[in-house]
Amino acid sequence: MKICIVGAGAVGGFVGVMLARAGHEVSLVARGAHLAAMRAGGVRLETGGKTLTAHPAVSDDPAAFGPQDIVILSVKAPALCDVARRIGPLLGPETPVVTAMNGLPWWFFTGFAHDFGDRVPACIDPDGGLAASIAIERIIGCVVHLGCSVPEPGVIRHGAGNHLILGEPSGEASERAEGLAVALTGAGFGAAVSPRIRQDYWLKLLGNFNFGPVSVLTGATNEEIASDPGVRQFLAATMAEAIRVGERFGLEPGMSIEERIDLGAALGAFKTSMLQDFAKGRPLEIDTIVKVVAEMGAIAGEPTPMVDAMLALLAQKARLAGLYGGAAGG
Repeated sequence: MKICIVGAGAVGGFVGVMLARAGHEVSLVARGAHLAAMRAGGVRLETGGKTLTAHPAVSDDPAAFGPQDIVILSVKAPALCDVARRIGPLLGPETPVVTAMNGLPWWFFTGFAHDFGDRVPACIDPDGGLAASIAIERIIGCVVHLGCSVPEPGVIRHGAGNHLILGEPSGEASERAEGLAVALTGAGFGAAVSPRIRQDYWLKLLGNFNFGPVSVLTGATNEEIASDPGVRQFLAATMAEAIRVGERFGLEPGMSIEERIDLGAALGAFKTSMLQDFAKGRPLEIDTIVKVVAEMGAIAGEPTPMVDAMLALLAQKARLAGLYGGAAGG
């Protein structure tokens, strides 16, 4: 397959190297020092005690690669509006766009039946620009369950996990989703197609939406966060609020609160992607991971005082560091 990955950071770079080494025609869109290093020496992947190298085509301009069989978006949410305006040259008439990103994607509530009519969280697509730029008919959802980092430009370090869940927003089976799952499985991933991709996004969010903020506020790893009794109690309280909100939208928690916290703790000394972004001075994905829960609560009339407090503290810390321009309130 001819596959372009837009956003070749930790996750995108990992996926790109594995697909390239499996024989696919992979191109990567990146920028800055990371792009320069990949141009000079390829992409190095540290995984399982080995270092693997691939030499895919790289550029900061999507127009350099032409129409693709598949486009995978693996960018941070604050960069998405700009990316959405620039990926047109990658899209042929039938090219699917795979959203392999944290948080709830902009299309999450499109065609999603719930009890609140057309009232949806504004923070995931404030001006409707994303929905206008990329038609939902192109979308394949992708929930990422793996941990990676970029310790230096041109290097991807794989820490844990290799599971990718794919799914059509409609829930229907499709040849394109099945074909991508086969390609990813052949590249070494545990890839599966789900008929309830929104539910899969929600289950992941229930771990990210509080582990990420707490990690930024404390500097702690997943293991350190979950092993502190007081912090663990805070995680449980915020998660209980989010679960009640999700249930109002017909979204299930999938597991108990303690099981979900233990799942995050199992990553060990892993630093959340939000903490990695904060340490590197990158804009934080606050709206699509944290604020969306508060806005869903406001729509449903379900109070979220603990989530609101966490959001306010995180937003202020990020604003003071110049990494967030939004308001904390819903």
